Amino acid sequence: MTIEATDPRLAAYPALSAYLAHQSHQSYQSQQRPQVGELGPKRPGLDAAGPATAEERAAAPVPDDVRALRIRPKVMRRGIVGGAGGVGLLWGAQAAPSARLDALFGSGAHLSGLLAGYGILVMLLLMARVPAVEHGVGADRLARWHALGGRYVLSLVGAHMVLALCGYAAHTGTDLLTSAAQLLGYVGILAAALGTFALVVAGVSSVRAARARMSQETWRALHFLTYLGAALAFAHQLVGPDVSGSPLTVWVWAMLHATVAVLIVWYRGVVPVRQALRHALRVAEVRDESPDVVSVVMRGTGLDALRAEPGQFLRWRFVQRRLWHTSLPFSLSAPVRDDTVRITVKALGVHSRRIRRLRPGTRVLATGPFGAMTAHRRTRRKVLLLAGGVGITPMRVLFETLPAAPGDLTLLYRASNAAQLVLRDELEAIAAQRGAALHYLLGPSDASFDPLAPQALCNIVPGLAEHDVYLCGPGPMAEAATASLIRAGVPEQHIHTEQFSF
Repeated sequence: MTIEATDPRLAAYPALSAYLAHQSHQSYQSQQRPQVGELGPKRPGLDAAGPATAEERAAAPVPDDVRALRIRPKVMRRGIVGGAGGVGLLWGAQAAPSARLDALFGSGAHLSGLLAGYGILVMLLLMARVPAVEHGVGADRLARWHALGGRYVLSLVGAHMVLALCGYAAHTGTDLLTSAAQLLGYVGILAAALGTFALVVAGVSSVRAARARMSQETWRALHFLTYLGAALAFAHQLVGPDVSGSPLTVWVWAMLHATVAVLIVWYRGVVPVRQALRHALRVAEVRDESPDVVSVVMRGTGLDALRAEPGQFLRWRFVQRRLWHTSLPFSLSAPVRDDTVRITVKALGVHSRRIRRLRPGTRVLATGPFGAMTAHRRTRRKVLLLAGGVGITPMRVLFETLPAAPGDLTLLYRASNAAQLVLRDELEAIAAQRGAALHYLLGPSDASFDPLAPQALCNIVPGLAEHDVYLCGPGPMAEAATASLIRAGVPEQHIHTEQFSF
């Protein structure tokens, strides 16, 4: 079914849109359409594999690799807060009560310094790409936590510096400038100052206004200063009174840092290299899907070992001039089959435009998979997939693979016009084979009728409030759709979305 956002009849008669939605739902179940994989030459992701019918899909057991360990967001948050509480207890056990001004400043400096050191460890852990964390919490939520935590860490570092300086000045009876000069004469303090400078540079480069003015490569290079700042901060903490005062504390603090360091080296260094050597991915074909969208088909060996689930993305590095130095996150647009994998990319930036010019045979380094917008989040029988623009790529894979009986699965695809619809033939073939509902919501975003308004969504999808919703699209569209879904009665915990971009 195609709904034009500019159609005045739908704006004036909500009942008409409900009728059309009902008719479309019936027609997709009754019309005889080509089966998946019979649209002409076989295309990756459309060849028949696995359960052939919707009933078989719904009854199929969950594979063991899909039951991989996942740390839920709530558990992760509790762990982080519990760790901060442990740091507070460590400080409290060593604090000596005193009413002297210099002692009060010193106690505050010690607490803020310990919490800042712990916060740096948490920030590094969040971005270590540990699969249990990535698949349970989700890449977008981890990025938000990392950004928010970075602000807290810089605030704690600033508080630690100011309190330590004031405490030293109060203890020695000197002014702040003299105290600062004297403190910098200590090697441990100088290391801390350099580490702080590195952290501040990394933090400032992450401010939205600053990131808009620099390339992704420049931002990533500056962000590597976080590791330097963490190393210098660790060296400073080892000579500080709160850590060095007890051999047990030194051992625990060192083990925490060593564990995070090993996780970073393993998952950001060793695993990507091992995957590259094992799978030997190369570009097999680049084909146009629309004037500004292309699909890249890649082949390798042993790709099942990637354990990439529908809805996830990988970071792709194409070993070709002007692309090799950039890791690009793109979702799978077809299931992994027969050692073939496919992504579908819209030309939104410099690097994505260069992908159109990839040559067959180009070596590809893939890292991942990442993301938590997968079948494991599902809690209800009926599912609505809502896509906007090129956000159809993960939705297309979920549309084919999510277990669902006929009538329990609906896909809404929002686009400006019919020419912007990507993978349309595949979507219609999947809808016909699975007895699923497929609706195109066409029209400019500033049209008088909004097909994503709460009442419009309820008319198109009967019983909307009883659905799990998977959502992927441009940021503004996703935010507006989320707000509409909530107003339409869908609980927020049943809306599953990931927004991850530079």
